[in-house]
Amino acid sequence: MSLPVAKRGKDDANKEIIDLKDVSKEAKSMIEKILGDVSKTSATKQIVIGTASGWTTGFLTMKVGKVAAFALGGGIIILQIAAHKGYIKVNWDKIQKKAEKLSDKVEEKVTGEGPKFMDKVGQWSRNNTYLATGFVGGFLIGLAS
Repeated sequence: MSLPVAKRGKDDANKEIIDLKDVSKEAKSMIEKILGDVSKTSATKQIVIGTASGWTTGFLTMKVGKVAAFALGGGIIILQIAAHKGYIKVNWDKIQKKAEKLSDKVEEKVTGEGPKFMDKVGQWSRNNTYLATGFVGGFLIGLAS
C-alpha cells in the first residue's frame, strides 16, 4: 500500500531556490548594523575595529598558510639538494629564460621600464643559487613556524 504523493508545480520548485544576491544584501545589512559607518565613529572605535579585523585576518591567514608555506619551503630545499646530489637534472637556463620573459612582461605592464634593483637581485641569485634557494626555503619555513 503506497501513500499518495503530492505533486509539486513549477512555482513551488522555484520558491526554494535561494538567490545569492539576496544573501549578499542580507550579509551587508547585518555588517552595517553591527559596524555602521565606521568613518563617522570615534578614532578609538576605528582603531579597535581595524585591529580586531586585522588580527583575525592575519591569524586565519597564518593558520591556513602555515602548512602551504612549510610544504613549499621544504620542497624547494629538497629539490635543490636532489639537484646538487645529481638525482635530478634541472635545466636552469630554460627556467631562467622563462622567468625573465615573465618578469619583463610584468615590468612593462606595471611601470613601463624594468626595476634596476630586481635585476641586481636576479643576478645575485643566479651567481649564488644554493644560498638563494636555501634562503627562500628557510624564509618560507620561518613563516610557517
